[in-house]
Amino acid sequence: MTVRPRDDMDDIDDPIDDCRRQKSEGTMHTTAQRPTPRLARLLACAAVVPVMFVAGCSLGSSDDSKEAAPGSEASKSAEAAPKVEPAKFAKLPRPCDALGKKTVKDLVPKAKNKSGSEGKSADLESRSSCSWNGLDGFQYRWLDVSFQRFESDASLGSGSERAGDYFTKQVAAAKSVKGAKKLKTATTAGVGDQATTLSYDLKKDKDDFRNQTTVVRTANVVITVNYNGTGYEDAKTPKAEDMVKDVESAAKEAVKAVEDTRK
Repeated sequence: MTVRPRDDMDDIDDPIDDCRRQKSEGTMHTTAQRPTPRLARLLACAAVVPVMFVAGCSLGSSDDSKEAAPGSEASKSAEAAPKVEPAKFAKLPRPCDALGKKTVKDLVPKAKNKSGSEGKSADLESRSSCSWNGLDGFQYRWLDVSFQRFESDASLGSGSERAGDYFTKQVAAAKSVKGAKKLKTATTAGVGDQATTLSYDLKKDKDDFRNQTTVVRTANVVITVNYNGTGYEDAKTPKAEDMVKDVESAAKEAVKAVEDTRK
């Protein structure tokens, strides 16, 4: 028998030669059913590639969804953010100019300072006040007007809502004056959006004072007008009915001054 020289390719099994040998021997050998080592490696690599490709696509899709999420949440937050009605009035009138000279002269005939005394304020666009007082013979009168303006705030509410809360507090404060007697409260029609007038008697240094307070809300501004007086010595105490008319007239004028700030 002739021995064939060894070839390096002999180490690699040839499926075709295997089949030929199996046919010549007439017997199916179990090793012919298994893929050769080289073919097994090729099949293994071919199986891995698609898995890695799919995995890569899945990761990309996951990242895209993560990137889109923050924008989506921000959009939802913006839509859910509370919105409030803008404040109607952006500023206040000068308090000492809010009431006309004739009004001041009628209510305080001999005012010490006809121009009025302006109250101190760190922010005149948000709060301000002015007062007049004087003695005409034995008749004493005091008049003051104050303004409080509220801005709209998403966390606190609209300017009008905040002013409404303050209006309620001002009315309650007027009702709780220590020593007040014969307190009367009435809704004042035709003045701003809300208006209440309070009337009561108060004794000071043995003298009987008539006190009237009108609290008004017009949109986001609250106006408080106080008017009181007495008759010293044997002078007559002013009539409450007359003083109520005077304080309500002054309140209407103050409301108009606020409305004129928008012109």
